[in-house]
Amino acid sequence: MLAMDYRGPKRVRATEKPMPEIKHPQDAIVRVTRSCICGSDLHLYNGNVPDTRVGSTFGHEFTGIVEEVGPDVTKIKVGDHVLVPFNVACGECHFCKQGMFGNCHESNTQASAVGGIFGYSHTAGGYNGGQAEYARVPYANVGPTVIPEGMDPDDAVLLTDVVPTGYQAAEMAGIQPGDTVVVFGAGPVGIMAARCCWLFGAGRVIIIDKEDYRLEFAKNYANCEAYNFEKDMDDPVVFIKKATDFMGADCVIDAVGAEAAGNAMQTITGRKLLLQAGSATALHWAINSVKKGGVISIVGVYGPTDNLVPIGNVLNKGLTIRANQASVKRLLPRLIEHVQNGVIKPKELITHRIPLEEVADGYRMFSAKLDNCIKPLLVFPSANI
Repeated sequence: MLAMDYRGPKRVRATEKPMPEIKHPQDAIVRVTRSCICGSDLHLYNGNVPDTRVGSTFGHEFTGIVEEVGPDVTKIKVGDHVLVPFNVACGECHFCKQGMFGNCHESNTQASAVGGIFGYSHTAGGYNGGQAEYARVPYANVGPTVIPEGMDPDDAVLLTDVVPTGYQAAEMAGIQPGDTVVVFGAGPVGIMAARCCWLFGAGRVIIIDKEDYRLEFAKNYANCEAYNFEKDMDDPVVFIKKATDFMGADCVIDAVGAEAAGNAMQTITGRKLLLQAGSATALHWAINSVKKGGVISIVGVYGPTDNLVPIGNVLNKGLTIRANQASVKRLLPRLIEHVQNGVIKPKELITHRIPLEEVADGYRMFSAKLDNCIKPLLVFPSANI
C-alpha cells in the first residue's frame, strides 16, 4: 500500500509499505477515505517531539471503510464508513470510564501521561497513523464511529480532531455569559476554538496570530476580532490589557503550543536548541494577559519535558489552568448534532486537496505557510468516495 513515511526532520515521502494486519481480536482494518495533515503533525515533521522514529507513518485525522475486523469486534462491521478519533482508547480503564479517552491508561505503554494517539511518535504509543491507504485501528469497539447517513466525509474527517479539540478548548475555558476570550493561534484548531467560544456564551472573542491570511480567514469563519502581534501591537499582553480596561481577558486559550513565535529566547531554547519542550511564548502571553482569577485553556501541543513558564504569576494571580488532549468519543454525539444542524461547518476549513503521492509537498507547504494554506486534506487513489 502507499503510505507517508517519515525519514527525519523535514523529510517525508510517499512510499510502498506492507499492508496492516489484525494483531488483536479487537482490531479492525480500514481503507482510508480521508486523512488530514494536522498542525500538530508539523511538530513531528520539524523534529520537536521526542522518539519520532524513522519509518513512522503520521496521521491522526482519518476516516475509512471497514475492510476487516477481529473476532471480538461487535460495534462495527465490514463495509461501514467510519470516522476514527485520534485517541487510541480501551474504553475500560479508570480514565476511559470517566470520559477521559485522551488519557487512556492501557493504550500507551510508552508513557504514563498521555494515552495512545494514532501516528504521533512512540511517546504516544508508536501507532502508525492514517496517512496511508490502509490503517490498523485497535480497540475497534470503542473509537471508530459510523458516519451518519448524509454527512459529507469532509465534515466527518474534521470530527476526528479539529472540531472536538477546538470545542474542548472553549469548554475548558469555563466561559461565562459575556466573557472576553482571547485565542492565541489562528490555525485550524484556534479558528475552531474561536468559533466554539460563541456556543458557550462569550461576549467578545479575540484571536491573535502573525499571519494575515489566517487572521482574515478566522475573522470571517469565527466572526471574531483578529489581530497581528507583529503589526498591530508592540506587546500582546499590554494590548490585551488596554482592550479590557486593564483587567485582562476573562479566559485565554493557547492553541499554539511548542512552535510559537514572538520571543527570541523561547525560540532559541525551545525550537532551535531543544533545551525545553518547545517555545512557550503563547503560554507566557496567556498567563500574563488573563485577568486575576481567570482561566487558561491549553490545547496547543508541548513535548513531554520541561518548559520555562512564569508559574509564580499563576500563583499570585490565582489562575486556573485546564489542559488536555480532547476526548473525542465523549464529545462526538453533541458535535455530530451541531454539524447536522449547521451550527458548525467543519469542511469550510479545508483549503487544499493534496494527492497522497505528493505528501512531501503538502507538508512543506503547510509548514512554510505557503499558498494561504489553512487545512490540507490528503486525497487517496483507492478512496473511491
